[in-house]
Amino acid sequence: MADSPESNDSTVESLIPTSFYTVIKEERIFIGLIGLFFFAAGVSFPFANVAMWVGFIFAGYSAIANDSIQTIGTFLASNQDKKWWTLWLYIGGIFLVTVTSSFILFDGDVSWQRLTSKGFSEAPTNFTFLQVAAPIFLLILTRMRMPVSTTFLLLSCFATDAKAITSVLGKSLSGYFLAFAAGLIVWLIVTRYVEKKFSDTKAHSIWLPIQWLTSGSLWAVWVMQDAANVAVYLPRSLSLPQFLGFALFIFFGLGLLFYLRGDRIQQIVTEKSRVTDIRSATIIDFIYAILLVYKLTISTVPMSTTWVFLGLLGGRELGMSIMDNKMLGKPIGKVIKMIVKDLSYALFGLLVSILLAISINSDVRTELLNMLGY
Repeated sequence: MADSPESNDSTVESLIPTSFYTVIKEERIFIGLIGLFFFAAGVSFPFANVAMWVGFIFAGYSAIANDSIQTIGTFLASNQDKKWWTLWLYIGGIFLVTVTSSFILFDGDVSWQRLTSKGFSEAPTNFTFLQVAAPIFLLILTRMRMPVSTTFLLLSCFATDAKAITSVLGKSLSGYFLAFAAGLIVWLIVTRYVEKKFSDTKAHSIWLPIQWLTSGSLWAVWVMQDAANVAVYLPRSLSLPQFLGFALFIFFGLGLLFYLRGDRIQQIVTEKSRVTDIRSATIIDFIYAILLVYKLTISTVPMSTTWVFLGLLGGRELGMSIMDNKMLGKPIGKVIKMIVKDLSYALFGLLVSILLAISINSDVRTELLNMLGY
């Protein structure tokens, strides 16, 4: 008699470690999609006009999905009682206004001139497989809840000068430490005088419009910084049809992200202390927006906003732990582990980015090796 499907499953499971088999079984749809995406990248990369849109589509959703924790994360966490489509139309509308403004002001450039710096100013005229497939690696890391830098992972694949990568790294590292210091100092003060009151009282209705205004402003500034991560696949000056394709795809991608409530990467935010309180979330967004505005104005060099966000959250957690690790914050040992874990994920993403860059571009590989003394 033929074996039943159940007995076949049991046979397969007995040959594969249980935990590994469980992951494959739970993620079979995602694994299948990843395989399909790699196939699409392999088929399209020889044809530049097709490859740039395939790469853009992959980058558009993967970048927004991974970076959602920075701007949309606290907004989602503190508005869990709101309908997903209401949040989407608000954030999506701000996105359309922001990129349209850049398109008009800068003659078709949607990146707010983040791609005018040396090493990124030339649009690609041909593509390698890894350039088109780079966002797929980002999708995989996002699924693993790793808050890696999309700036490093995507832009480094297109850098024509190794100094462009080191400039991005330098600006991002300074952003991390500045944000960490700001988070630590602000929440040493806030925890003592404000957070304790928040924990004992219900938020006044005035906090809702304040938070939506703050989150909307933060999102607009974030788009000014990170639109370059997606636009890098496209011409530096878009025609109107190209712009509509760019803007509408990301707009509807945001809709899917809000429908999924941030998906798995949202855990990076929700595991932090008191981020579901609308008042705490508003303070986080306000400080983050100030940091991004400062970094936006000092130079046109792209920067990893992920590193700035992780630095801010890390400093905040440490400040809350120092002031009150029993009621509001977490034990300092747990905080340090959390900071190290988040930073290790970011560094892992940086390593993957550098490996992709040196695999794709022989000139960048030579320059980087020379800079390391080889």
